[in-house]
Amino acid sequence: MQRSLFPAIIIAASVSGAAWAGPLALSPDERPILAAAPQPRGAMGGGLIEFLFSGGGSPGYAEPRPNRAYANAPAADQLYEQQANRDIDPRYERQEVAYNGKEAPGTIVIDTPNKFLFLIEPGGKAMRYGVGVGRPGFTWAGVHTISAKKEWPDWVPPDEMLQRQPGLPHFMAGGPNNPLGARAMYLGSTLYRIHGSNEPWTIGHNVSSGCIRLRNADVIDLYSRVKVGTKVVVL
Repeated sequence: MQRSLFPAIIIAASVSGAAWAGPLALSPDERPILAAAPQPRGAMGGGLIEFLFSGGGSPGYAEPRPNRAYANAPAADQLYEQQANRDIDPRYERQEVAYNGKEAPGTIVIDTPNKFLFLIEPGGKAMRYGVGVGRPGFTWAGVHTISAKKEWPDWVPPDEMLQRQPGLPHFMAGGPNNPLGARAMYLGSTLYRIHGSNEPWTIGHNVSSGCIRLRNADVIDLYSRVKVGTKVVVL
């Protein structure tokens, strides 16, 4: 019996070593999922896109196949709502607050310095969401309208981004690993969006390249409340 155990131990150790070494030889189809997985919380904070912009270089993944109809969207939407209050400072939880500003009901107001987005409601109230905003040098202010809305949007980096970081993918299909998250609302003819994020712990920080990011649960909620043509004021 002892003689038969020894080869088995060697085989088990070999299998274990192969499993450990597996990620070093991922197939192109597996590599995008690994590369887009949430990064550890730290100084970079902004995830895949910000990791690349910060000079970290490309993780070396292949461009994924198109996936314009994300099959598990309803289930994922429900999951995000169930996880709504996890991984976030309580200050940035979605809540109704008093509002005495001048903007009309239905307007979105983004308070960049304090990292809040307000959807103005009738009766001196507003729905308030915590957001992540641009890094130093990437913040901006202005007035636009929502020109388009997309669920589980694909991400195609603009030429300006590709020039700054040639290692970026030219296309990422919509889904849980996509940096645009569950919903995106496009602002006028600019490159900026209000969109979701697969890294909820970045909310309340200066992390993006100018876009306004929300937790996926919050961007799903906001998306359901606004329409194309909604006025957006960025302070």
